[in-house]
Amino acid sequence: MSVILFLASKADQEFAETIEKTLSELGVASESMTASAHKVPEKVVQMVDDINKRKEPTVVIAVVGMSNGLGGVLAANCVHPVINCPPHKDLDEYTIDIHSSLRMPSDVPALTVLHPKNAALAAAKILGGSDPNIRKKVEERIKKVKSGY
Repeated sequence: MSVILFLASKADQEFAETIEKTLSELGVASESMTASAHKVPEKVVQMVDDINKRKEPTVVIAVVGMSNGLGGVLAANCVHPVINCPPHKDLDEYTIDIHSSLRMPSDVPALTVLHPKNAALAAAKILGGSDPNIRKKVEERIKKVKSGY
């Protein structure tokens, strides 16, 4: 069971650290990969082929802003679920770039989650469907959040 954080650029690493931290708190293994669908599409295709060979449950989180070609390429070609979690520095960047993560063509089933912690939680819930330990951690987190209200 693992989550792959697929970054379009090393510049997105700081944003991805919040996702990694939340996954770690939930006992979910993660790893990072970096490649741009626009600049090195052949590398992305090879990486997706390698990901598709994995037999264990896997979720891919695409961390890419601006023009999100990567999330679409991953979702169209990967047999595992893909979640877009686009980083944005400010409201202007968000309003301009968000549509490239939200609007995907048919047969390109990418989910989009804006908050990095929520992207990690969504991935954990997906994996928790087949891993009772992850499910238990998710249940505990829900109880902890509820106890604060």
